[in-house]
Amino acid sequence: MPAARFQSFEIKSEGQAGPERLKRLRALLPERGLDGYLVARADEHQNEYLPPSEERLAWLTGFTGSAGFGVVLMDRAAVFTDGRYTEQLAEQIDRSVYEPVSIIDHPPSEWLAGQAKTGARIGYDPRRHTPDQLQRFQQAAERAGLHLVASEPNAVDAVWTERPAPPLAPVGIHPARLAGVALDDKVRDLQQWLAAEKLDGLAITDPTGIAWLFNIRGGDVPHMPLPIGNALLPREGRPKLFIDGRKLSNSVRASLEDRLDVDEPAAFAATLKALGQKAAKLRFDRESASIGLVEDFRASGGAADVGLNPIALRKAVKNKAECEGARQAQIRDGAAMVQFLCWLDAAAARGGETEISAAIALEGFRMATGKLKDISFDTISAAGPNAALPHYRVNEVSNRRITKGIYLIDSGGQYIDGTTDITRTIAIGKPTAEMIDRNTRVLKGMIAVSLAVFPKGASGAQIDSFARQHLWAAGLDFDHGTGHGVGSYLSVHEGPQRIAKTGSAPLEPGMILSNEPGYYKPGHYGIRIENLVLVERRSIPGAEREIYGFETLTLCPIDRRLIKPALLTEAERRWLNAYHARVLKVIGPLVDKPVKTWLKKACASL
Repeated sequence: MPAARFQSFEIKSEGQAGPERLKRLRALLPERGLDGYLVARADEHQNEYLPPSEERLAWLTGFTGSAGFGVVLMDRAAVFTDGRYTEQLAEQIDRSVYEPVSIIDHPPSEWLAGQAKTGARIGYDPRRHTPDQLQRFQQAAERAGLHLVASEPNAVDAVWTERPAPPLAPVGIHPARLAGVALDDKVRDLQQWLAAEKLDGLAITDPTGIAWLFNIRGGDVPHMPLPIGNALLPREGRPKLFIDGRKLSNSVRASLEDRLDVDEPAAFAATLKALGQKAAKLRFDRESASIGLVEDFRASGGAADVGLNPIALRKAVKNKAECEGARQAQIRDGAAMVQFLCWLDAAAARGGETEISAAIALEGFRMATGKLKDISFDTISAAGPNAALPHYRVNEVSNRRITKGIYLIDSGGQYIDGTTDITRTIAIGKPTAEMIDRNTRVLKGMIAVSLAVFPKGASGAQIDSFARQHLWAAGLDFDHGTGHGVGSYLSVHEGPQRIAKTGSAPLEPGMILSNEPGYYKPGHYGIRIENLVLVERRSIPGAEREIYGFETLTLCPIDRRLIKPALLTEAERRWLNAYHARVLKVIGPLVDKPVKTWLKKACASL
């Protein structure tokens, strides 16, 4: 079997070392006058994916999931995660020293308040918690008579003697034809916003915002082309980028220094202190700025305005070039997906394929485009009961053979012109009547979102029920959101736009979101159908308000073997037939004759 280039299926947990590492950490705490310590799975920027040098929780406990938190006391220790990783957590940690806890049922702040002794001093790294995050602990600590103590440097780092070096991936200039808006124009727009808000500057701690604003991309974070660093945008004058100079070639540095000042990361704190001493008022991003950074600025005399990052909305609303780039990336990715699905039909019939071999095969088809920069997240390749885990990640232990039933694959690619994310649910052999019914209800919800029209100002929360109505009618539902925002050769999970019960941000033309309702029968199978959609303006005769709808970007057939035509309305049938006709028209010329023959059958009208 060929190896995957962009993902690993090895279990790299070092849970067996957990007791000894925990002992070393506990030995350090009294030296700092502490009775416990909070171990956040976070870096200084609250990145979704972390470089190896920031995986403190994994090093300390052995738990490698992407959502976790640790609390260490002198006599007890717990590791928290959500339902996605319950089984993985139990398998990876040494339960003789660590207690696995549901982060939903027992939040870390409440667990701490219930377990720590009154008067205990609990340390935390102020560079790895935002003000909002820390506030929850402070409130719980006050109720329990505990004292939270900022403790630097990070206590885990002090005992992690073999900690990897921070990443130094090269930074590149994102082409103007794909960025769509020049750096100078973005800076001018944001400086006008700062003036209107009576702010002296913007502290930029979110690497996606830095990448977007300065039209650069990097590779410091797995699966996302991000350059880790900080930046400062003053209301007047040149922006400042604080980044390790070893990431910049001479040509990239020269290009950047034509428009902004470039300095080393350590200079960021000194620059903020100098502004604070002048009583400057700066906006800090509440999603990514650390409590340590904010408090340092306030201590120097500055006014820290912690709130929404103005870059986030501007980044979410794609310009014309970014929209066209997304379309081209989806076409390229769709052709790779079609080749994969054709291969899968034949390979599954022969038998012997597994979740891992299928994930590797799909990566190979994407690689064959010659344009793939990375995958956009670790592929969810799930057969049988594994498909009932919405965020399942296959490894060498969990790997299942693809046999009769349902196979689900959720995957995406990073291309220089766009980021993709697609899920398809495939029938292997003859599906049951129940599988067909559930899949058709999921499809009806996906079509309902695709066909939705809504007035300006409507939010994702108002659209979310469209995807659930046909499941609700049968007493069914799914527990994740219907859709997340997607970046432009950036993060596959982007805010503030969401289609979810909590999606409060208004949807605006140019926003790209996923449309991915699902259904999951624990222990048996799972279903999810996902396309990416682009918010666009709609012209409706006689309309009294500005109306929006969705353009479907993803181009790949939906498995007809899992559809019950009798459950579809005429409008739903028309949408599906038109969608498949478009897939055949656009993707057909891009694949060879055997694949096109398969595609014609997969796209046949219902």
